[in-house]
Amino acid sequence: MKKFIFLVLAILLTPVCKGDEKSEKTQKLFDSISKEIKAQYAPDRRVKTYEPFLFFPKDGSVPVLKGSTTEAGAKEALLKALAANKIKIVDSMVVLPDPALKDKIYGITALSVINFRYGPDYAEESATQTIMGTPLRILEKRGGWTRAVTPEGYIAWVTSGSIMPMNEKEYMTWSSSPRLIITAYYTLFRDAPSDTSPVVSDGVMGCIVRVDGESGDYYKVILPNGKKCFVQKTDATDFENWVYSRNPTPENIISTAKQFIGFPYMWGGTSIKAMDCSGFAKTSYYLNGVILERDASQQALYGDSISTANNFEALKAGDLIFFGSKATPDRRERISHVGIYLGGGEFIHSATSVRINSLIPSASNYYEGSNRLVRVRRITPQIDKIKGDGILSIKNHPWYFPDKTKTN
Repeated sequence: MKKFIFLVLAILLTPVCKGDEKSEKTQKLFDSISKEIKAQYAPDRRVKTYEPFLFFPKDGSVPVLKGSTTEAGAKEALLKALAANKIKIVDSMVVLPDPALKDKIYGITALSVINFRYGPDYAEESATQTIMGTPLRILEKRGGWTRAVTPEGYIAWVTSGSIMPMNEKEYMTWSSSPRLIITAYYTLFRDAPSDTSPVVSDGVMGCIVRVDGESGDYYKVILPNGKKCFVQKTDATDFENWVYSRNPTPENIISTAKQFIGFPYMWGGTSIKAMDCSGFAKTSYYLNGVILERDASQQALYGDSISTANNFEALKAGDLIFFGSKATPDRRERISHVGIYLGGGEFIHSATSVRINSLIPSASNYYEGSNRLVRVRRITPQIDKIKGDGILSIKNHPWYFPDKTKTN
């Protein structure tokens, strides 16, 4: 025991070598520089990636700059700042998409619903979901995980087997082929045109697949992963016809939203299997041909701003209403919840489950969080008004119809 104590004391009393001191000093300076650059170029991890770090070789040689970013300007600024501070490095930082992907930078969601996380690990926080047939852009791969971008620009990690990577030619073939969209709540893709045939995959409302023919009461389809199977005709319709038939009026959006009353809440959910508050709003608009931003705080940035004064008299059905905490001299505004206004003081939202509540205190279904109402946005007048940003229709989104719009 005494020998052990002496050994511990010897380790603790051993002076730190100059190399370690230098590395620690370099790391602190690097962290300070990198923090400033992140704040300037990529403050929001949901839409921009900036994750540089230094690796210090054990032999004391020049540290290696590793990590990745979607912002070429951020890397350039970092390199200049390091040089200005006389920090020598070997540059191995990657500007995304990772060149190692070669031409496989396109992707299609391959399963009925896939779960994205903020990091490449199952223990990481849930970020969002996409449903089968949703186009993606692949940024990099790490182990069994892929970092990808969703159509609204949200960046997160998903298990690699959940998406089908493609090159541009394969992606264009997929996107220009006749497609079907699932219009039933749920469906099953089967190995043969029979309700007793083995199941190949499941599908949910909004899923998109290629059509490859017909067989009686079934469509023959090709899933994004290339599997051929069959789906009942009553559960699907032509995707392009569906898109161009969408009419995102307040009445249609509310009608869609009410179809999900009683459906469960789930953090990070954006499919009809389970939805969080912004995922519910997003799904209700998507099924009317409109792509909203992912999170409530992002959705609150777009659309016409509507006054909440005078007992909400300026509000109209279909408006998005946002809850949270208002800005103060010491704190920025914080948006934490969203619902869809129905009229008469009532709104529909996902909280525990999809339900209808009221903003009026005397109502039996009064929402206790009503005093946290922060702002209201009217979406429909702004659809497709800001090119490449904000609120886009599916028909004008270049990822869904790249042959008709300029591919990003």
